[in-house]
Amino acid sequence: MSLRPAWLTFRRYAAATTAMTLSLFALGVYTAATGSGLACQAQWPLCSDQLIPALTINPDFIEWFHRVWAMITGFLIIGVAGWAWRGGFDRRTRLAATLAVAILPFQITVGAITVTVGGLVPGGYTVSTHAAHLIVALCIFTLLTLATVWGGDRGASPRLLRAAVGIALVGVLASAVFSRAVRFVTYSPGAQAAFYIAGLAAHLGLIVAMVGATAGVRGERTDIDASTARTVRTLAAGSMAALVTTLLLGRDLVLYDGFWQQVNLVALGAALALALGAAWVLRSAESVSGTPTPVGGD
Repeated sequence: MSLRPAWLTFRRYAAATTAMTLSLFALGVYTAATGSGLACQAQWPLCSDQLIPALTINPDFIEWFHRVWAMITGFLIIGVAGWAWRGGFDRRTRLAATLAVAILPFQITVGAITVTVGGLVPGGYTVSTHAAHLIVALCIFTLLTLATVWGGDRGASPRLLRAAVGIALVGVLASAVFSRAVRFVTYSPGAQAAFYIAGLAAHLGLIVAMVGATAGVRGERTDIDASTARTVRTLAAGSMAALVTTLLLGRDLVLYDGFWQQVNLVALGAALALALGAAWVLRSAESVSGTPTPVGGD
């Protein structure tokens, strides 16, 4: 007899873990933007010679809370991989979940190096470690999203595909509000966290759209136009590449002058235009057929 409640499916658990990872990403950006990453007297895993600092809102607490949230999320990620193997899921689901766990130690190590300027590794608070920390986090988030989509009883349905493109569009638009490329608002620590929440939501939507479109390209359903699916997949992939560029430029990985602001603005515009193109292609396909375009499973 299983002790797991009936409502707790693998896909729901993996989706919750993905959401935790998204929030951890935003929390990490906020921690770095406020300078709290340099708190805790540059110690890791201790914080100012304590295991648990004073529970008041200050740089030490922000950095410590980020570490605790990361630890909880890490155990959840390990749980996704364990469930994928014990649950007998297909090879691609197990591979995505396992890779997320495999690169997790590297992410933890880079995180420790990043916050130990005068601790374990002198000079750890550098552009290269920030870049590595950001890119590996994005890889883990992407792998968890894939494990979530592939690990369900159903494939990428037409409704899910349309919703995914819609989420991508809303996410790109929302990220533009907080982006340092557009400057609607001051690029404060809070705005930076909001930018990454919106951008990662868009990234998630584009991944799901690509998975759903790929199912159509492979002919997993005979009542989908493979050409339409291929176009949607290409547009979603292009939008994702442009979006990742804006996510990287959202951090201080380069000297952000007028040139890089223009590059950022072009990338943001391309992400939005390509996502709009994918939505338009789907809409046009539905108008021609008179019914929603089926993609993936039932």
